[in-house]
Amino acid sequence: MVSSVRSRFARFMVGAILAVEILAGASFAVAASVSLSPKSGPPTTKTTATGSGFSSGETVAVTFDTATLGTATADSAGNFALVLTVSKSAQPGAHSVQASGQTSGLTASTKFMVQTNWPSFKNSPARTGVNAFENTITKSNATRLQLAWQGQMGDLVDFSSPAVVNGVVYVGSFDGKLYAFNANGCAPQTLCQPLWSGATGNDITSSPAVANGTVFIGSADHKLYAFSAKGCGKSSCSPLWTGTIGGAILESSPLVVNGVVYVGSFDKKFYAFSASGCGASTCSPLWTASTGDHITSSPSFASGVVYIGSQDGKLYAFTASGCGASTCSPLWTAQVGSAIFDSSPAIANGVVYIGSFDGDLYAFNAAGCGQSTCQPLWTGTTGPFISSSPSVANGVVYVGDGDSLFYAFKAAGCGSATCSPLWTGQAIGAQAAIISSPTVANGLVYVGENNGMVMVFNASGCGTSFCFPITQLLTNNEQIVSSSPAVVNGSVYFGSADQNQAPIGRLYVFNLR
Repeated sequence: MVSSVRSRFARFMVGAILAVEILAGASFAVAASVSLSPKSGPPTTKTTATGSGFSSGETVAVTFDTATLGTATADSAGNFALVLTVSKSAQPGAHSVQASGQTSGLTASTKFMVQTNWPSFKNSPARTGVNAFENTITKSNATRLQLAWQGQMGDLVDFSSPAVVNGVVYVGSFDGKLYAFNANGCAPQTLCQPLWSGATGNDITSSPAVANGTVFIGSADHKLYAFSAKGCGKSSCSPLWTGTIGGAILESSPLVVNGVVYVGSFDKKFYAFSASGCGASTCSPLWTASTGDHITSSPSFASGVVYIGSQDGKLYAFTASGCGASTCSPLWTAQVGSAIFDSSPAIANGVVYIGSFDGDLYAFNAAGCGQSTCQPLWTGTTGPFISSSPSVANGVVYVGDGDSLFYAFKAAGCGSATCSPLWTGQAIGAQAAIISSPTVANGLVYVGENNGMVMVFNASGCGTSFCFPITQLLTNNEQIVSSSPAVVNGSVYFGSADQNQAPIGRLYVFNLR
């Protein structure tokens, strides 16, 4: 009897020990983990994978989807760190990242979100209008672009151009509101309501700029507005703060660089505010500068200098950090042949480009000329006027004119004072002024025309001096497409008035789906 009890007790103890060992093994497997920093970014992003819970000294292989991006050796505590480079061809969306212990067989996984941002008008502070990361829409599939969804606003979209940041698209409307939409739409519906909106006191024709969790936009009510980019948890949000301006902010769009937000005004002044505000609901500028006429051009930045055009027919260059006083003078100015209306400077390879109402594209040395007034390096002749802002990519500068033609010039000039275009383009069908600004992405150039469409050209031209678009993205019932397209994450975003049929004012989104 005693022997039987001892036997049962021994079997119980063996089972208990095995259970403890199994649980310990299961606990060890669960403890394996991997994390990424950053967790999202465009193709070619460098992210650090940090893992723990692996066997001491074992090799850990890290894969992105099915491709191995690298290996690391776990330290004595079972930890590792490995810098990964996301593939240039990685498509927008969530991708699986897995760490696998080659000795223990332990695995851990997480997600990396391939996502490119378009934070402001023309994308970068230099306003070149380029998305270097686009890899979804190509020359071979652009003809398959389809209207995916529309965002509903309260009035027409005139000039205001979308910003797309962290899965949200922002755009302004003539009803005086800034709108925020889910950048992926609202499937299965195709007419989407905003996530939230923020009201100003008058029309918005300015384009939003997003930086450090804040979205900035100008209004015709003489104010610069700063809203929380994530909204406020309600359908209608109040601003974090406003900046006092002496006149209306019309087409001039904010630029945010190094903690300062810059914008031009119809009161003939250029303004610089602290992007973090001033601790109060209403803020005064850090400094201002006067020009000779109204400003509807948007500022650009390169190498510590901020540039802006004025309707007095001058390009102005200011020290971006100001001058130590409340009112600053320009480093230098450059005279063009007529007023600079909505055309905004673009800077590339030490040259600043801007269009004028005299119909010419001007190229200036971005470093100035050692004098207070500078002459152009060269000019390019277009049609009757230019309101479009030039964009620059791969040695070519693109701009539209007021007579329906789209121009591509050699960015380095032609060795003469006056240059002819490499090629010109025109829509198929009805013709109208091109006052939208071009966007260049993955070998394609997109530009709106006031004939109810965005045209898509081969950025290299077509082998002859005159080209037609590869495809044309049509709006429903409105001719005016002055909004400039944002091409990002495989989608094309732009605003339209849609005044001919209620409800008016829409964000258009085209993609391949």
